[in-house]
Amino acid sequence: MAEFDLIDRIRSRAATRGDVVLGIGDDAAIVQVPAGRQLVVCTDTLNAGVHFPLDTAAADIGWKALAVNLSDLAAMAAEPAWCILSLSMPADDPAWLDGFLDGFLGLAAQHAVALIGGDTTRGPLSISVTAHGLVEPGGALCRDGAQVGDDLWVTGTLGDAAAALALLLPGAGLPALKRDEDERGRASHPASDPPSPLESARAEAIELLRPRLDRPTPRVAVGRRLGGLAHAGIDISDGLLADLAHICRASGVAAEIELDALPCSPALARAFELRQRRVLQATGGDDYELCFSAPVRARESIDALAVQTATAITRIGRVIAGEGVRARDAGGGQWHPPRPGYTHFAE
Repeated sequence: MAEFDLIDRIRSRAATRGDVVLGIGDDAAIVQVPAGRQLVVCTDTLNAGVHFPLDTAAADIGWKALAVNLSDLAAMAAEPAWCILSLSMPADDPAWLDGFLDGFLGLAAQHAVALIGGDTTRGPLSISVTAHGLVEPGGALCRDGAQVGDDLWVTGTLGDAAAALALLLPGAGLPALKRDEDERGRASHPASDPPSPLESARAEAIELLRPRLDRPTPRVAVGRRLGGLAHAGIDISDGLLADLAHICRASGVAAEIELDALPCSPALARAFELRQRRVLQATGGDDYELCFSAPVRARESIDALAVQTATAITRIGRVIAGEGVRARDAGGGQWHPPRPGYTHFAE
């Protein structure tokens, strides 16, 4: 495909909205921001081999490229509206593009998001998306509002995406995650022996956990309702401890979480022993769940919100005076992880 054929292919499939004045096909898009609303803008880039395994299906890449942006909007309590797509492809592959659009536009349709423009170029596979959302004036949920005494909450379960990556690419997802049981198991029985229960659980877990890596669920419905309940929020992309630390720094407070309170999926519990599971849940990243602080008086409302949105929302700790994030084990001792979360430019 020539570049403009590629653009036409995208335009022919993209839906629109009544507030899109001018969409795909010009030098820039024009949208009409409704009266009495503020514009919330975010952007994320996904690179092959960094944000998704190289064998990831095109539809899953498309889904995730938009999902991570919708998760940012959800963390700000914003209603998604429009998006812009910048797509770098190594070759003109219509089948791959159609698959990508299946995932990308499928998720966009679920949240009434219009693709209104972007860019296409030849190069290593890389996808950048800029998403736009709307909030009432002063209604955005930011990182700087946490208050001492607040409860800390998370949506969904934690550690599943990082676990999938650790199983698919041992050592690549979490270098500090040692698989001692596997090593002892291989040393104790020949390769011809049946797989151990742990090995069987991990083989099964890949099938259950990989969708959490490939197709994260942006918690838009929860985020939209947190504007009047929560004091501060963030989405978990680089690991719970690392992202919660951003709230603490912005708000001038500290946080204390209970490790045993972190929500865990059955697949993760079967595939990893407790020490490994804690590392995955607290530092793994790629969950794209919401972490937020809210006053104690909001507990019943948050429990009701969980029912209304069919989303698990779990209280995991509290905001305290001081600096930093502290993780406590069942005995009350402080737990020190091998690293707080994912850092792109770390060795």
